[in-house]
Amino acid sequence: MVRVLALFACAAVVAGCGADSGDGRAKAPAGSVQLRSGGKPAFQRELRELRGKPVVVNKWASWCSPCRAEFPFLARQAEQRKGKVAFLGVDAQDVESDAREFLREEPVPYPSYSDPEQDIAGLFNGKVAFPATAFYDRAGKLVYLKQGGYASERKLSEDIGRYAR
Repeated sequence: MVRVLALFACAAVVAGCGADSGDGRAKAPAGSVQLRSGGKPAFQRELRELRGKPVVVNKWASWCSPCRAEFPFLARQAEQRKGKVAFLGVDAQDVESDAREFLREEPVPYPSYSDPEQDIAGLFNGKVAFPATAFYDRAGKLVYLKQGGYASERKLSEDIGRYAR
Protein backbone atom coordinates (compact mmCIF):
# COMPACT_ATOMS: atom_id res chain seq x y z
CA MET A 1 0.00 0.00 0.00
CA VAL A 2 2.84 2.40 0.89
CA ARG A 3 4.47 1.74 -2.50
CA VAL A 4 1.22 2.47 -4.31
CA LEU A 5 0.81 5.77 -2.45
CA ALA A 6 4.42 6.69 -3.17
CA LEU A 7 3.89 5.90 -6.86
CA PHE A 8 0.82 8.17 -7.00
CA ALA A 9 2.72 10.95 -5.22
CA CYS A 10 5.61 10.72 -7.70
CA ALA A 11 3.20 10.72 -10.65
CA ALA A 12 1.48 13.85 -9.31
CA VAL A 13 4.79 15.67 -8.97
CA VAL A 14 5.95 14.66 -12.45
CA ALA A 15 2.61 15.69 -13.97
CA GLY A 16 2.99 19.21 -12.60
CA CYS A 17 6.60 19.75 -13.62
CA GLY A 18 5.79 21.27 -16.98
CA ALA A 19 3.42 23.98 -15.78
CA ASP A 20 4.59 27.40 -16.88
CA SER A 21 4.89 30.11 -14.23
CA GLY A 22 4.93 32.88 -16.82
CA ASP A 23 8.52 33.85 -16.02
CA GLY A 24 10.22 31.08 -17.98
CA ARG A 25 10.52 28.67 -15.05
CA ALA A 26 8.33 25.71 -14.17
CA LYS A 27 5.67 26.41 -11.55
CA ALA A 28 5.17 23.83 -8.86
CA PRO A 29 1.74 22.32 -8.53
CA ALA A 30 -0.30 23.63 -5.59
CA GLY A 31 0.90 22.09 -2.36
CA SER A 32 4.26 20.98 -3.73
CA VAL A 33 7.45 21.99 -2.01
CA GLN A 34 10.15 23.98 -3.76
CA LEU A 35 13.07 24.06 -1.33
CA ARG A 36 16.31 24.15 -3.28
CA SER A 37 19.83 23.42 -2.17
CA GLY A 38 23.06 24.67 -3.70
CA GLY A 39 23.70 27.61 -1.40
CA LYS A 40 25.13 30.92 -2.57
CA PRO A 41 26.36 29.66 -5.96
CA ALA A 42 22.93 28.33 -6.97
CA PHE A 43 21.13 31.43 -5.69
CA GLN A 44 23.56 33.78 -7.48
CA ARG A 45 23.19 31.77 -10.70
CA GLU A 46 19.39 32.12 -10.49
CA LEU A 47 19.65 35.87 -9.89
CA ARG A 48 21.88 36.17 -12.99
CA GLU A 49 19.38 34.16 -15.03
CA LEU A 50 16.59 36.52 -13.93
CA ARG A 51 18.38 39.69 -15.11
CA GLY A 52 16.07 41.77 -17.23
CA LYS A 53 13.27 41.26 -14.71
CA PRO A 54 12.98 42.81 -11.23
CA VAL A 55 13.28 40.29 -8.38
CA VAL A 56 11.79 40.23 -4.88
CA VAL A 57 13.69 38.00 -2.43
CA ASN A 58 12.06 37.12 0.87
CA LYS A 59 14.11 35.63 3.73
CA TRP A 60 11.92 33.55 6.04
CA ALA A 61 11.91 30.66 8.50
CA SER A 62 9.15 28.28 9.52
CA TRP A 63 9.56 29.24 13.20
CA CYS A 64 9.14 32.98 12.49
CA SER A 65 5.64 34.31 13.24
CA PRO A 66 6.01 37.53 11.17
CA CYS A 67 7.28 35.40 8.27
CA ARG A 68 4.21 33.19 8.49
CA ALA A 69 1.93 36.24 8.65
CA GLU A 70 3.29 37.81 5.45
CA PHE A 71 3.60 34.59 3.40
CA PRO A 72 0.05 34.85 1.94
CA PHE A 73 0.81 38.44 0.87
CA LEU A 74 3.90 37.27 -1.02
CA ALA A 75 2.03 34.35 -2.62
CA ARG A 76 -0.74 36.63 -3.90
CA GLN A 77 1.67 39.31 -5.14
CA ALA A 78 3.73 36.69 -6.96
CA GLU A 79 0.60 35.39 -8.71
CA GLN A 80 -0.64 38.90 -9.58
CA ARG A 81 2.73 39.99 -10.94
CA LYS A 82 3.55 36.74 -12.74
CA GLY A 83 5.67 37.42 -15.82
CA LYS A 84 6.55 40.95 -14.68
CA VAL A 85 8.37 40.44 -11.36
CA ALA A 86 10.23 37.32 -10.23
CA PHE A 87 10.11 36.11 -6.63
CA LEU A 88 12.55 33.94 -4.68
CA GLY A 89 12.55 32.75 -1.10
CA VAL A 90 15.47 32.16 1.25
CA ASP A 91 14.75 29.80 4.16
CA ALA A 92 17.35 30.75 6.78
CA GLN A 93 18.36 29.17 10.09
CA ASP A 94 15.63 26.57 9.83
CA VAL A 95 15.22 22.82 10.19
CA GLU A 96 14.73 21.51 6.65
CA SER A 97 11.85 19.16 7.57
CA ASP A 98 10.04 22.05 9.31
CA ALA A 99 10.59 24.30 6.28
CA ARG A 100 9.23 21.65 3.91
CA GLU A 101 6.17 21.13 6.11
CA PHE A 102 5.55 24.88 6.21
CA LEU A 103 5.79 25.10 2.40
CA ARG A 104 3.25 22.27 2.14
CA GLU A 105 0.90 24.27 4.40
CA GLU A 106 1.58 27.66 2.76
CA PRO A 107 2.62 27.00 -0.85
CA VAL A 108 4.05 29.85 -2.89
CA PRO A 109 4.46 29.89 -6.68
CA TYR A 110 8.23 30.37 -6.52
CA PRO A 111 11.21 28.45 -5.15
CA SER A 112 13.02 28.98 -1.87
CA TYR A 113 16.69 28.27 -1.25
CA SER A 114 17.81 26.55 1.92
CA ASP A 115 20.20 28.84 3.83
CA PRO A 116 20.97 27.27 7.23
CA GLU A 117 23.96 29.52 7.97
CA GLN A 118 22.54 32.68 6.33
CA ASP A 119 25.23 32.71 3.64
CA ILE A 120 22.65 33.69 1.00
CA ALA A 121 21.06 36.27 3.30
CA GLY A 122 24.50 37.84 3.68
CA LEU A 123 24.52 38.59 -0.06
CA PHE A 124 21.75 41.16 0.43
CA ASN A 125 22.67 42.22 4.00
CA GLY A 126 19.61 40.41 5.30
CA LYS A 127 21.10 38.61 8.31
CA VAL A 128 19.72 40.90 11.03
CA ALA A 129 15.93 40.51 10.97
CA PHE A 130 13.33 37.85 10.26
CA PRO A 131 11.79 38.26 7.80
CA ALA A 132 13.78 40.42 5.40
CA THR A 133 12.75 41.33 1.87
CA ALA A 134 15.28 42.42 -0.76
CA PHE A 135 14.39 44.17 -4.01
CA TYR A 136 16.57 43.86 -7.11
CA ASP A 137 16.13 45.95 -10.25
CA ARG A 138 16.17 44.63 -13.82
CA ALA A 139 19.97 44.95 -13.94
CA GLY A 140 20.34 42.66 -10.93
CA LYS A 141 21.31 45.47 -8.56
CA LEU A 142 20.07 45.41 -4.96
CA VAL A 143 18.04 48.61 -4.57
CA TYR A 144 16.26 48.19 -1.23
CA LEU A 145 16.16 45.91 1.80
CA LYS A 146 13.20 45.84 4.18
CA GLN A 147 14.16 44.41 7.58
CA GLY A 148 11.14 42.95 9.36
CA GLY A 149 7.74 41.83 8.23
CA TYR A 150 5.00 43.46 6.20
CA ALA A 151 1.92 44.23 8.26
CA SER A 152 -0.25 44.52 5.16
CA GLU A 153 -0.28 43.33 1.58
CA ARG A 154 -0.90 46.94 0.51
CA LYS A 155 2.49 48.02 1.92
CA LEU A 156 4.24 45.07 0.26
CA SER A 157 2.54 45.93 -3.03
CA GLU A 158 3.63 49.57 -2.74
CA ASP A 159 7.24 48.54 -2.12
CA ILE A 160 7.19 46.14 -5.06
CA GLY A 161 5.89 48.97 -7.27
CA ARG A 162 8.50 51.38 -5.93
CA TYR A 163 11.60 49.17 -5.88
CA ALA A 164 11.06 46.16 -8.17
CA ARG A 165 11.32 48.08 -11.46
